[in-house]
Amino acid sequence: MTRLNEILTLAQERAEKLGLPYEGALTPTEASALLTLVPNAKLVDVRSRAEWDWVGRIPGALEIEWQSYPGGVPNIHFVAELRHAVTTEMLLLFICRSGARSSAAAKAAAEAGFPDCYNVLEGFEGDKDEKGRRGTLNGWRHAGLPWTQS
Repeated sequence: MTRLNEILTLAQERAEKLGLPYEGALTPTEASALLTLVPNAKLVDVRSRAEWDWVGRIPGALEIEWQSYPGGVPNIHFVAELRHAVTTEMLLLFICRSGARSSAAAKAAAEAGFPDCYNVLEGFEGDKDEKGRRGTLNGWRHAGLPWTQS
């Protein structure tokens, strides 16, 4: 089994086990590997503009807010913005702060006809530690994957 098939199979098995309505669930490291292995794969960062500006950005990610800041108002144009930026033939990986908003975004994309939607578990900042802080246990940044801060 190739590395690509191994990653996709694990992600699909996780999604099935969790009863997710989209293709798969990836760890940040797996998502990063897929971005290298699949030329047309696209990472869709659904965090808010404030998070991109204040917390950090992932180079090359497509940035489409799922909810805006402040107030967490849903982006009613999310699917339209996604359709404008990608095609249904692309492998789409969705990421947010912790994996919750990106799961909802992956579900919405799958329902809109994008067949290859994957959520990045743990998100950019990861789960909260015992002190309620993110970024110390897991997540994209904690894994040492590429990111920048303005």
